[in-house]
Amino acid sequence: MFGKRGNEKSPARDVATMPRPASPAPAEAKPRAPEPKPAPKPRAESAPAPRAAPDRSPEYYDRKSQVFAALIDTIDLSQLAGMDQESAREEIRDIVNDIIAIKNFAMSIAEQEDLLADICNDVLGYGPLEPLLARDDIADIMVNGSRQTFIEVGGKVEETSIRFRDNQQLLNICQRIVSQVGRRVDETSPICDARLPDGSRVNVIAPPLAIDGTALTIRKFKKDKLTLDQLVQYGSITPAGAEILQIIGRVRCNVVISGGTGSGKTTLLNTLTRYIDHDERIITCEDSAELQLQQPHVVRLETRPPNIEGEGEITMRDLVKNCLRMRPERIIVGEVRGPEVFDLLQAMNTGHDGSMGTIHSNSPRECLNRMESMIAMGGYSLPSKTVKEIITGSVDVIVQAARLRDGSRRITHITEVVGMEGDVITTQDLFVYEILGEDANGRILGRHRSTGIGRPVFWDRARYYNEENRLARALDESAADNADAGM
Repeated sequence: MFGKRGNEKSPARDVATMPRPASPAPAEAKPRAPEPKPAPKPRAESAPAPRAAPDRSPEYYDRKSQVFAALIDTIDLSQLAGMDQESAREEIRDIVNDIIAIKNFAMSIAEQEDLLADICNDVLGYGPLEPLLARDDIADIMVNGSRQTFIEVGGKVEETSIRFRDNQQLLNICQRIVSQVGRRVDETSPICDARLPDGSRVNVIAPPLAIDGTALTIRKFKKDKLTLDQLVQYGSITPAGAEILQIIGRVRCNVVISGGTGSGKTTLLNTLTRYIDHDERIITCEDSAELQLQQPHVVRLETRPPNIEGEGEITMRDLVKNCLRMRPERIIVGEVRGPEVFDLLQAMNTGHDGSMGTIHSNSPRECLNRMESMIAMGGYSLPSKTVKEIITGSVDVIVQAARLRDGSRRITHITEVVGMEGDVITTQDLFVYEILGEDANGRILGRHRSTGIGRPVFWDRARYYNEENRLARALDESAADNADAGM
């Protein structure tokens, strides 16, 4: 089936054309090293962390390059592409074993298994990234060129021993990732946003913009999606606060989730959407489709970058505008970054109650200011007071998420938008998070407390949905928590 090809081709170019299989690394790939040192507890731990890749010697990479080059000269990639994943891996393993025997490399069984797994991943998967993608305790993968890879575990960034054969291999893997969602990255289009099949967010910036080699950043999503109950277990919110968030999602409050980079905005948005009724029609708009809603009636839309001629771009604003013609009951915007905030606010204020979105900002008050700024970016010449009135009439609740300096994530504010006093938007906090200090290990100590608001502005909305008794119980419970804390 496989044989020497008549013409020589670049190994990197041939491998880049191989399709990415739907499933992760095969079962036969052996673990590669002892357990790493324990990291601080991440925000969600469903299983022990898989073992990390060991440090590789220069001799290992030299042997791998020789075996890989011989494999590419021997194997017929066009026939390999027509095989299922397991069969293709078996064929590759057989040929690699023959090459190792012919070259008479002195390798232990463990080293040979590592080499086989690495080469299979290079040809069929994401190469050196496969061990990291298989770990569910990693939140971010940051590749800074072919020789340096960092990961975030438990809110802390640490360097790994993972490295790529050269910059071309790294760029080939990036091209393989982005091509799956119909995008491209090269010298003429060096910046690209994409996603993995599981929804994990991918950003690539290639030379000449990235001076030291292609920079790849992957925001990994956990296989088991977080729930509000789990956020309570990890201390991100109190049980009473989680109950109020459930009610907010259930009674169709218009919600904006605010926070900095890596604070967990998208994760929190995913958890809130679980409380949307299953008979509602939901339309999501995202730059890269990350949200994974469980309801049966969901339409997912994704922006499109311009083609090589600079034409055909579909922006977030185009998607939000089109949503209004699709008979939505809820519109969910994955991330609001620009003038599309005006269209989202208009949708919230014209019958699409329960719409949601996320915004980068450091506090609820700054979130409101950023909305004003983004509307001004769209070229609207509206008076400032009019813009504020539009925001006040559209947004019901702002949920602030934060990543603290010890790496933990907390919901720091649940804030209602009340109305206007003169030219100022008034708000009231239902819950806030107070930092009390830190322990001997550097972990932040704090507590969530209720502000004592006994009747939120959305009380009438809760009564309309028969949730006022549940809301009253949650508020009473939070008041009791304050009393227990001696406040």
